[in-house]
Amino acid sequence: MIEYTLSSLLEVAKDAAIKAGSTLIEQQNLARQVHQSEARDVKIIGDILSENIILESLQLHSSFPILSEEAGIIGKINHKNYIWIVDPLDGSLNYSQGIPLCCISIALWKRNKPILGVIFDFDRNELFSGIIGEGAWLNKTAIKTSKTKKKNEAILCTGFPIRTDFSDEGITKFVNQMQEYKKVRLLGSAALSLAYVACGRVHAYMEDNIMLWDVGAGCAIVKAAGGKIQIDNCDNLTTPKIVSASGNNLV
Repeated sequence: MIEYTLSSLLEVAKDAAIKAGSTLIEQQNLARQVHQSEARDVKIIGDILSENIILESLQLHSSFPILSEEAGIIGKINHKNYIWIVDPLDGSLNYSQGIPLCCISIALWKRNKPILGVIFDFDRNELFSGIIGEGAWLNKTAIKTSKTKKKNEAILCTGFPIRTDFSDEGITKFVNQMQEYKKVRLLGSAALSLAYVACGRVHAYMEDNIMLWDVGAGCAIVKAAGGKIQIDNCDNLTTPKIVSASGNNLV
């Protein structure tokens, strides 16, 4: 049986993310083309290009099953063992429009809990990574979550995933939740929002009806950076979640 170390697996995820990010930069004219648009959901060629690179790299260097946004579940899932969780391009619409708020997200989970994560903002060459219990980093610099404790002093990141309730009641509930915070930001990328929580650029993140591939790596990095996370319904990997994260009890 092959023995893995968490540090070696983190390097595998980093290398995969960097390779995919390089392709999304080099082939952006092709990658930005829309190949599927339905209701509020948009899929672009870049999603597939990035995913193919990541899956090939992860499968070459490990034997773990994979949950990826486009391909679904690859391999046999055993909840006692490791599983890679991949969003090959979080913020696809931003990317397709030339808005530089998007990233690649790769996580390793075990027993429905995050173990490590990598988020690569290829536009800024910012590589966020973390191993729970060991630390978190932005490129090679150690990062920590903010010490802000009051909501009225905090910046909250959130968003409107495609499963959002856009009824009057749903929007009113959303607004009521946001009113406690000093400022609110909607970046269009859950993974990048969580990376910003991890390094203290913002203080909290909260989003309903988000998928695990969007937040798998970010939750790992936030926790590795000393923050707190809450995820509902982790037993089912492919159903929507309610996710919150902060340096303190801000959500």
